[in-house]
Amino acid sequence: MRRRDLLKAVSMLPLLPGLRSLADNSTSRKHLWQGYDFGSFFPAKERLDQGPFDIDQDEGWQTVLFTTPSEKPLRNPGIGLVGYTWEESGPSIAVREGRQTLEDHVEKMASLPFVDVLYIRCDWRNVQKQAGKLDLDPVWELTLAAAKRHGLRVAFRIQSSNTAFQPHQLALPEFLRSRVPLVKIGPMGKHGNSDLSGGATGYWIEPRYDHIEYQKALAELNRLLAERFDGDSLIEWVDIMHIGFWGEGHFGGYPSPFPDFATAQRTLNQMVQMQLATWKKTPLAMNTQPDISNTGNREAIEIAVRGGAWVRSDSIIVEEPIQIEELANRPPWLAAILEDGYLRSYDASKLAVDAAGVNELENYMLHVLDLKANYWSLWTESDHLARYSDRFPRGFERLQTNMGYRLRPSWVWQRKRARTSELVVAISNRGVAGVPGVLWLQIASPGGTFKLRGSLDPGYPHAGGLRLSSFLLPEGFTGRVHLSAEIEIRPSVLKPLTWACEQPVNADGSISVDVKTMDDPKWRKEI
Repeated sequence: MRRRDLLKAVSMLPLLPGLRSLADNSTSRKHLWQGYDFGSFFPAKERLDQGPFDIDQDEGWQTVLFTTPSEKPLRNPGIGLVGYTWEESGPSIAVREGRQTLEDHVEKMASLPFVDVLYIRCDWRNVQKQAGKLDLDPVWELTLAAAKRHGLRVAFRIQSSNTAFQPHQLALPEFLRSRVPLVKIGPMGKHGNSDLSGGATGYWIEPRYDHIEYQKALAELNRLLAERFDGDSLIEWVDIMHIGFWGEGHFGGYPSPFPDFATAQRTLNQMVQMQLATWKKTPLAMNTQPDISNTGNREAIEIAVRGGAWVRSDSIIVEEPIQIEELANRPPWLAAILEDGYLRSYDASKLAVDAAGVNELENYMLHVLDLKANYWSLWTESDHLARYSDRFPRGFERLQTNMGYRLRPSWVWQRKRARTSELVVAISNRGVAGVPGVLWLQIASPGGTFKLRGSLDPGYPHAGGLRLSSFLLPEGFTGRVHLSAEIEIRPSVLKPLTWACEQPVNADGSISVDVKTMDDPKWRKEI
């Protein structure tokens, strides 16, 4: 994932005449994502009244709850720092060199206090050895068990292509290699300004993604994985299986293995649509890699976004302007996942510090907030991560207190309306991102005599904003109620969240609101 080198290499390659004319053709330019209508992925259900709540609607009002924002880290769905138990080259460097056990590596990563999600990025061969069944490598069970012990979540990507072990080992499982044509797309060694070979010689090998046997096997693998993991409460998201190096959607400046653009576009669209149809309960994430390999990424990304897929990028600083614009202006109900592999070791002793005293990696990670993102990746080196956090705590602290969404009931008003009490709830979002899905609110009596619930519009409240909604209580009710929230992360899949307020909450995560009697002396009207 040496995107810095790859982008430099691609920029050195000559622009083909056909591509030059395409670039000059203004009618072919893609639209900006800012302000663009991607449609609505979440169906409207039990929508709460969201105003306006004007003064002529009530016979009296008062503020019955107001809270202050908490800056403590929260482990809510759709947000977090991501520790890797396995990346494209394997687990930690110490495990690869025989100085650490895999079990110790996974446990140390899961034990870091700032890690929220454990992530596996492995080859297809690491999850399937024969057709018709999964055969997960040991890191999977170790990661899932550690996540359960430490209250974390898990995400993963399965790669069909990986440069790390070529030419000796391909990402595809053995049983598939004899059934799918393999294409030599170019010799290893220096290519432009890049050299991914690590001194190895031979040719980079890519499968014919359009071949019927590859497509059948891909559909079967997704079905098997979904049967095992779709809807599992531990699974935070799954990366869409893309084409190209590391599943990023490009071939590093080498020729595509597809015979033509039309075949590539059709194949990639089918791959994305199949995965969207297979995974119903767990969010998918689509890489927003621009179409540097001319394989139809633009259209496939839009299909994924309209289908509710989150977005991700595997780099953040050495990145094309178009990708930055897309990530920052994605639909507000979609999460964004960011990483950058260039400084993945987190070795504080090797980081350059600029004239402002900011180290290079911190500069990278704080751009996550500019993109209104939800996740930042920490890679595999737990010892380096701990030392980095001790020496340069500001970066992680800022991400933990600003990244993603941070919701609280900032105001709750009680109004006299329609011969009963109405509660108007203002939910504020101090985070940089919108709600990744649909926010559901619930008002319930502690004794269970009534329960009222409903939803806000998708993505609301947006980053830095607030959203009002109301509940009409049963006639004559006074006393205490509990206000709680859930996020509909996928249609009909709801997960509870913790309020980001300094005031105390109940054991179930709700906050108490006291409903006043009709003769309370604090009622206001025309004052």
